[in-house]
Amino acid sequence: MGVEDARHIFDPNVLTLGFARRFATYKRPNLLLYDPARLRRILTDPERPVQLIIAGKAHPADQAGQDLIRQWTGFISQNQMWKHVVFLSDYDMLLTGKLAQGVDVWLNTPRRPWEACGTSGMKVLVNGGLNLSELDGWWAEAYTPDVGWALGDGKEHGDDPGWDSIEANALYGLLETKVIPEFYDRDENGIPAAWVSRVRESMARLTPRYSANRAVREYTEKYYIPAAIAYRDRADDKGAMGSMIVEWKRAVERNWGHLHFGEVSVRRAGEKHEFEAQVYLGDLDSDAVRVELYADGMNGKGPERVEMTRGRKLAGGVNVFIYSAAVPATRPVADYTARIIPYHPGVSLPLEAAEILWQQ
Repeated sequence: MGVEDARHIFDPNVLTLGFARRFATYKRPNLLLYDPARLRRILTDPERPVQLIIAGKAHPADQAGQDLIRQWTGFISQNQMWKHVVFLSDYDMLLTGKLAQGVDVWLNTPRRPWEACGTSGMKVLVNGGLNLSELDGWWAEAYTPDVGWALGDGKEHGDDPGWDSIEANALYGLLETKVIPEFYDRDENGIPAAWVSRVRESMARLTPRYSANRAVREYTEKYYIPAAIAYRDRADDKGAMGSMIVEWKRAVERNWGHLHFGEVSVRRAGEKHEFEAQVYLGDLDSDAVRVELYADGMNGKGPERVEMTRGRKLAGGVNVFIYSAAVPATRPVADYTARIIPYHPGVSLPLEAAEILWQQ
């Protein structure tokens, strides 16, 4: 096959799938090859054909990754699939950029939870491509049924080959019953209305959120600017605040081993649970810590943290205080645990002080 012949292998009117990334076993780049005969039927359907572009490379020392590449090249040559599948060598960022602009659907099939992020799928968004991906990395956060398609149940299954089989069949099923029919379902003007609607929803909803502009802006607003302000505050007046923070941190480190909880009690008061905890602070100033109730998050929300109020000093004790807090009785008492963490105004926790003491 000459270079000129290669220019005309693929048809721009045919559904084109793309998979481009480092070939490593946890990325499961050969999940589509689980049933070669079924894949061949999908690709060569005379009424609704599919084109597949594969690109990637394995580390020179990764024999398993190299074997995965050989499986793809073997599948292409043994089945004479040159008009339906192309493996592009010398994979790099330039090649990925061109693929992200040219595919209709971007595939990603990692073994959860090993996907670090999945930025290639984000690059496809602005180019009008759709994602079919494992519920891992960014897609676990971004996916809804009207912006693309998802693999998996959002849980971890280790290296279970049985689960790989389940997900391979699910991938084939999504292609056969959802992705391919929607792409080829055209109106009287030849427009795939449902597909275009999904592309518009994907671009409108996800592109502004999963972009370098948004990420840099958030880092600047949430971290860089506050860090610059904190540095200026600590450096003012010949570093007075900085010196106070250093002394506070030394005091915490020196005295933390002497902190402990005494009795922790709880009673029901109407629609609330009222907690009281005896807290022994040793030689540490009570302003140097924060006592709070902690409960794991529910329904996808973050953890619940309720600051406890310092009350009376316990008679007969040295630096022993009663801390109290009330929480709604909609959750069981056992969900909540008292804990002590360091505290100082203007200090980033737990980045600058990671000590923590849980109620036993």
